[in-house]
Amino acid sequence: MDFSVWLGFFAASWAISLSPGAGAIAAMSSGLNHGFRRGYFTTLGLVLGILTQILLVGVGLGALIAASSLGFAIVKWAGVAYLIWMGVQQWRAPAKPLVAEQDEGPRVTRRQLVLRGWMLNAVNPKGTVFLLAVMPQFLNLKHELLPQYLTISATLVFTDLVVMAGYTALASKVLKALRSPQQIKLMNRTFGGLFIGAGLLLSAFKRQA
Repeated sequence: MDFSVWLGFFAASWAISLSPGAGAIAAMSSGLNHGFRRGYFTTLGLVLGILTQILLVGVGLGALIAASSLGFAIVKWAGVAYLIWMGVQQWRAPAKPLVAEQDEGPRVTRRQLVLRGWMLNAVNPKGTVFLLAVMPQFLNLKHELLPQYLTISATLVFTDLVVMAGYTALASKVLKALRSPQQIKLMNRTFGGLFIGAGLLLSAFKRQA
């Protein structure tokens, strides 16, 4: 990949990562509920989800999903159901202080946070269609594709790790301010509503003819 082409993709990667979406909501929610050090494991899952999408597109499954009505619908509604489920879980979360002691009650494991993040990005047909639309513009078909896919993957991973770290850290700073049950309940329902809203937006997403 030529350096000038990579610079264009690098700029596009920042725009992709910074744009509000389910990933940003998940990163902020994890930061609020688990603090930065633990909540950042959600970002690791989000990055693994991006790599999964790139792999799907790279081997042609992404094109199949985009072209098949049934395949697209299965992936789409799985993503919708998962987002709404996360929204309901967040909405119903108990109004416990977010600065609880280390040994107070059961905690979400790091593995669970990674899995949640991976599910959000891996089961998202918008991501598949987006990569199918964007990546070919930066590929040189006259050269070997694998190094170009690796460059694209590394670039997207880097920008997402940085941007989601910012979202997670920003949200975790609110931890000290959220003390009363009313404040915590409001925050839980705000993020629950955002997840449900993201799911409803995804449900309206249609496969391009």
